[in-house]
Amino acid sequence: MQRNFYKAHPWHGIQIGENMPKVVTAFIEIVSTDTVKYEIDKETGYLKIDRPQKFSNIVPALYGFLPQTYCGESTAQYAREQSGKAIESGDGDPLDILVLSERTITHGDIICQAIPIGGIRMIDKGEADDKIIAVLKGDSLYGAWTDISQCPQPIIDRLVHYFLTYKNIPGEEKVAVDIDEVYGAEVAHQIILKSREDYRNLVG
Repeated sequence: MQRNFYKAHPWHGIQIGENMPKVVTAFIEIVSTDTVKYEIDKETGYLKIDRPQKFSNIVPALYGFLPQTYCGESTAQYAREQSGKAIESGDGDPLDILVLSERTITHGDIICQAIPIGGIRMIDKGEADDKIIAVLKGDSLYGAWTDISQCPQPIIDRLVHYFLTYKNIPGEEKVAVDIDEVYGAEVAHQIILKSREDYRNLVG
C-alpha cells in the first residue's frame, strides 16, 4: 500500500476546497494565546518565528491564510477599483484570513473549514493586504453567520483595532496602516477569486 510520507506544503500542497469561495480551507498560523508571532516559511512550509509579541496587542481570532492564493496584480486592481485609491501592488503573500470560533483553539499549524462572511480592506505601505473574516464551520455560536452584517460591531472593532496597532511599538514612530473598508461576504468572495487568479499566474 502506497503512503504519503511527506507533509504537504501548507501554501501549495493543500487544496482551498471544492466549495470555495463560500466554504474554504484555512491554514492557521497563530491563535490568540500565542505570545510569539509565527508565520509560514514560504520555501520549506514550516512555521517560523517572525517576532516575539512584546506588548499586549494579541490577535483576536484564529489567524492564517488561504492555501493556493496570492495577493498580486488582480487583487491589487480590485482594491483600486473598490477604494479609488492609488495601490501599487498586492502584498506578495497568500491571502490572510481571520476565523472566529467560540471554542479556544490552543495552537496553530492546523487546517480548518471556514465560511467567509466579509473582510477588511487594508492598505499597508501602498500594498493591498486584505484580511478575510470568516467563521469556523459548524461553530455553535458563529457557525450560522453568512455575512458581516450579522457580526456585532464590538467584534469588528476589535479586529480593526488589532490591525491598526499591531505594528506599533511604544516610543517609536507609529506605523500608518490604512483601513479603507470593512466589507461583506460578496466582496470577500470576489477577493478570494482574484487571489486564486493571482496564484495561478504566479505558479503557472
